[in-house]
Amino acid sequence: MSLNHRTIKIAFATVIAILLAQFFNLNYSVSAGVIAILSVLDTKKSSVLTALQRIASTVLALTIATILFRLFGFHIVVFGIYLLFYVPLAYRFNLQSGIAPCSVLVTHLLLEKQTSLPWLLNELALMMIGAGVAILFNLYMPSKASQIILLREQVETQMKEVLHSFSVSLREGEDRNQSRLLDELDDQLEKYRQVVYAEFDNQLLDQSTYNIRYFDMRSEQVTILKYMATNLGLCALPTSENKILAGLFFLTAAQLHEQNTGIYLMEDIDSLLQSFRESELPATRAEFENRAILFQLLNDFRRFIQTKKDFYEEYAAEIKTKNEFIMRKN
Repeated sequence: MSLNHRTIKIAFATVIAILLAQFFNLNYSVSAGVIAILSVLDTKKSSVLTALQRIASTVLALTIATILFRLFGFHIVVFGIYLLFYVPLAYRFNLQSGIAPCSVLVTHLLLEKQTSLPWLLNELALMMIGAGVAILFNLYMPSKASQIILLREQVETQMKEVLHSFSVSLREGEDRNQSRLLDELDDQLEKYRQVVYAEFDNQLLDQSTYNIRYFDMRSEQVTILKYMATNLGLCALPTSENKILAGLFFLTAAQLHEQNTGIYLMEDIDSLLQSFRESELPATRAEFENRAILFQLLNDFRRFIQTKKDFYEEYAAEIKTKNEFIMRKN
């Protein structure tokens, strides 16, 4: 949520919460506005969850305060004793988000020297109005769906660049600085995942994990590419196998896409692995080491494609539905 967006929500939610509290003739109506300020959070899910926690925390706080004030009187020391009981219990039941606002509500009872039912309902109503108004304002969150589509495309473009550099390195024996490209891509993926998680927390009904798993899958692939980049620098001999594997990297870069199943690429890799196994043994130590590295590269690359294939199979139905929607839209 942008600062301007958040500021506008807080301002309107605060004023409306106070006006509602005044409309219902609640005492300390300004407290409803303060609670609204505290309850306007970054996502829908966090707002709803926090509001429910604070309402439950209010019931707990008022119960403890009522018992203690009736037993020992309305004194500051008793308020301290209330905190000694309430705070650990709030943490115990994961209601700690309500400690500050609920304790403010308890001070109203202390100041008024009242624990009658109307006063308890007054404090509970202040919490429900403040938290409720904040939830209503947080129901509107600009969707990041279009941004996420662009982020997926950016990741795929960067991965194509890495695979192209792998291909050139094998054909020409040049160091294309893949490690730097992969480190940059890894950093970008971490930032992109934050956007995806924020969007996920703004979907109260649609709880698809597709985008989260997509970026996790790409992150796993980048980890594999890092291993491959290390071995790539050790392929010193220009052999026919180098050129074949370079062609496979080039082909994969051309086909790399969110909706590629990876099935045909897996077949190509398996065919190439079988070809390596059946080819003549290397004649020299250098050729043997080069062949071993190529074999390791190919096995790692198989894991790279398998990771995408597993993802596609997991979300095949969702991808199919998405494609049908796009076709109808066009």
